[in-house]
Amino acid sequence: MDIKTASALHRLRLISVPEALSFPALLIFGSLLSRISDIDYLMMPLGIVHGILFVIYAVFLLDVWNKAKWPLKKVALFFLLALLPFGGLYGDRLLKRDEADSVVAARAREAARA
Repeated sequence: MDIKTASALHRLRLISVPEALSFPALLIFGSLLSRISDIDYLMMPLGIVHGILFVIYAVFLLDVWNKAKWPLKKVALFFLLALLPFGGLYGDRLLKRDEADSVVAARAREAARA
C-alpha cells in the first residue's frame, strides 16, 4: 500500500467517528430538545453540521474507493454504516484492522527487500 492510499484510509477513519456520533448526539438530542422546549432554532445548525460531516465522509469514502481499489460491495457496506446511528464506529473498527494489516504488509515487503 502506498502513502496516498494509507492517508486516504486514515482520513476516512478520522471522519467516521464524528460522523457516527453526529446523528444520535446532534439530531436526536436536538429533536428531543425542540419537542420538550421552545428551542426550535437549534435544529437547523445541528442538521447542517451533521450534513457537512456526512458529505465529507462520502467524499473521503469515494477517495478510498479510488485509491485502495475496494470492491463495490465494501464501499456499499461503509456507506450503509454511515446511514445507521453509531454505524461509523463499527466502520472505524474495520478500517483500523485494514490499516494495521497494511502496515504489517508494508513492513514485510521492506524486510524482504533488505
